[in-house]
Amino acid sequence: MIPVTVLVVAKAPVPGHAKTRLAARIGEQAAADIAAAALLDTLDAVAAAPVQSRVVALSGQLDDAVGRAEIEERLTDFTVIPQRGHSFAERLANAHVDAAGDGVPVLQIGMDTPQVTAGLLAECAAALRNNDAVLGMAYDGGWWVLGVTDPAMAECLRAIPMSQSDTGARTLKALQHNGVQVQLVEELADVDTADDIDTVRRACPPHSRFARLTSSSG
Repeated sequence: MIPVTVLVVAKAPVPGHAKTRLAARIGEQAAADIAAAALLDTLDAVAAAPVQSRVVALSGQLDDAVGRAEIEERLTDFTVIPQRGHSFAERLANAHVDAAGDGVPVLQIGMDTPQVTAGLLAECAAALRNNDAVLGMAYDGGWWVLGVTDPAMAECLRAIPMSQSDTGARTLKALQHNGVQVQLVEELADVDTADDIDTVRRACPPHSRFARLTSSSG
């Protein structure tokens, strides 16, 4: 058991509110279906990871979400907290503070990398035990995982524009500027647009919800 908390920052997969960039191409319902599959695959991987605790910082209403019953059942293995803040950057920084209540390092991911495995999360958590922070870049220039040993290290996120082509580079620079020792971990593709689906599907196990759903939908 690795003394690390894995934090998943997630949005309820509600049609019209989840994956809006994806919805612009494939429709609100299809985008929400994909978001639900990605979230559940991510939660499965986190639940199987050998870490001390698991937290989900959630926004949106599960009452209106695709896959509500299955998501609620899966969340029984997690501590669920609400997201706080107006901007996404604020919500990320606040989630690190809220998840760090037990004083252990926090490893934060989103719901856009359903190909993540329990083994990869364990590797990231182990790396975090030997460094101030870990950061995993995304192919689109963002990042998919950020781990910090002190929530104060994540405060720099408040000043960084999210979902930009240089978000990852700016996050790394801000951490290092603050004297934080950062270990880079594996780079992954994440799902933001329709063009990302095939790349992520190829990285997922064939039996995963994301792979099955996106294969059947073409």
